[in-house]
Amino acid sequence: MYKIIKKRELNPTVTMMDIYAPLVARKAQAGQFIILRVDGDGERIPLTVAGYDREAGTVKIIFQIVGGTTMRLNEKSEGEYIQDFVGPLGCATETDGIKKVCIVGGGVGCAIALPVAQKFHKLGAEVHSIIGFRNKDLLILEEEFKNCSDKLTVMTDDGSYGRQGVVTAPLKEAIEKGENYDLVITIGPLIMMKFVVATTKPYKIPTTVSMNPIMIDGTGMCGGCRLTVGGKTKFACVDGPDFDGFEVDFDEAMARSNMYCEFEQRDREHCNLFKKEIK
Repeated sequence: MYKIIKKRELNPTVTMMDIYAPLVARKAQAGQFIILRVDGDGERIPLTVAGYDREAGTVKIIFQIVGGTTMRLNEKSEGEYIQDFVGPLGCATETDGIKKVCIVGGGVGCAIALPVAQKFHKLGAEVHSIIGFRNKDLLILEEEFKNCSDKLTVMTDDGSYGRQGVVTAPLKEAIEKGENYDLVITIGPLIMMKFVVATTKPYKIPTTVSMNPIMIDGTGMCGGCRLTVGGKTKFACVDGPDFDGFEVDFDEAMARSNMYCEFEQRDREHCNLFKKEIK
């Protein structure tokens, strides 16, 4: 059993928790993930390591409340326990030789992007961050990004905060103004990552994408996270989650990802917690 040390609501649909898991905290790195079960009857879900404190023995997770399992997890309070917390899994983000990096995060993907930005900042790289949300109410982690970024741009679709527009707009502006990035890393919805890659490709700027959005089982056994990279089949959970964005078949990945939307909605509708909400 793993104790919830801290719980914080980042916005109405996104929650952050610090979990006491000293063995995981000891080896966790930016870009990796864990698998948890809320209780003995729960399903296994992968969540990205959003931070860690080796001395305190805690691992930070940030999750969006979208289905039955995340609803059950969100019902847990500080001081309560979750059943299983396994990791760290996956490959850590590569940082060697990078002196100037642009981190592009979208929505809850910013929770994955933050520890990556923090790691580059700690290593002394120049960090430019672009984070995007649908509106001001969904904004998360702005202060945390400010603290680890030499330059931060916040975008909202409706213009209710920061600049109005999509994350690729300031990225393209920066490139055209002469920002020579060694690497662009993008983490967020598949469609966003696809267009970030389309923006950087003409300039031949190496671009890493995090394929966390398509992970299900987290061990490679279910095959749900398979994708085509450079014409070969890869698994996001064991071969990634980071991949060369120029080689990922995003159209295939998006088509397969949408297969689970109906199941997720049905699970949410049958969740007892959801029934409590609507009464």
